[in-house]
Amino acid sequence: MESMIRLLRADEIECRVAMINERGASLLLYKDARADQKILDETFTPFGWKRTHQIIDGNLYCTVEVWDTQKNQWIAKQDVGTVSFTEKEKGQASDSFKRACVNWGIGRELYTAPFIWIPAGSMKIQRKGEKYVTTDRFEVKSIGYNANREIVSLEIVNASGVMVFRKTEAVDAKPTYLVPEDFERLEEELKRTGVELSTVLERYGLSDIGQLTPDIYAKAMKSLKRSRSKAA
Repeated sequence: MESMIRLLRADEIECRVAMINERGASLLLYKDARADQKILDETFTPFGWKRTHQIIDGNLYCTVEVWDTQKNQWIAKQDVGTVSFTEKEKGQASDSFKRACVNWGIGRELYTAPFIWIPAGSMKIQRKGEKYVTTDRFEVKSIGYNANREIVSLEIVNASGVMVFRKTEAVDAKPTYLVPEDFERLEEELKRTGVELSTVLERYGLSDIGQLTPDIYAKAMKSLKRSRSKAA
């Protein structure tokens, strides 16, 4: 059944700021529950799927079931939601539904997205107290996938339609860019060693983190792993 699920279109993908500082911001791609409902309706018809919610050990779970005409039975996939900072119950219900839909394959391709970095020169950044914020909004203009359902090309524009991010690979090529998990590991090593990100960038002649290539990333990580921990 999962092979029947189509890939997300550009207009079904939303962007949100994941991290922001004086040098720029990183973006994450996500889908909302409306996209999940639409794809479930398209693939299985409005009468061919259903959702239910259950409380397990104090956590809200969602089960999405699809009718299998060959087996003549409902096939279920389930996942748990996380707490929303605004509307707790509604946030958990929506999140658990979206996660259950990922188990069915809807939007799973978003996990193959590259690290999306928007430099300060391409957006408006303000400092409020100890935090940096932006009122800029971003959207996916185009997106391309390879045969393995992996993202190989991506274009993001701001609200004025100006291109602020672009990655392009041959459709059948394996992506050569870094993914968010790579940067999470880099951040862990920086915290462990106490080395500043600016120090790493300067060493390799880079002006912002978005310029990191897989080769430079591998060299930087190898060097950091040889360094002592900050507490040592």
